[in-house]
Amino acid sequence: MLTLGAPATASAITAEVARACDAAVAKAFPPRQIGNPAAGSAKGTGKDRREYFQKCVANNGKVDDAPAETSKDSKPAK
Repeated sequence: MLTLGAPATASAITAEVARACDAAVAKAFPPRQIGNPAAGSAKGTGKDRREYFQKCVANNGKVDDAPAETSKDSKPAK
């Protein structure tokens, strides 16, 4: 007999969280050409957009607009 394990807790995101995250993604990754989604994003890749959205959803619609990861060559100011 084959038993499939289903996740014990499955939760859907609310419409408010989805809207807030969608707006945050649009702000963080502006389109190259307004009104043309096929033109792509001026910053980042599709993977970056998905990860940003998932991070936003995980934080209930709140994202920190901190600068992107610093390069390995940069050193903290003393």
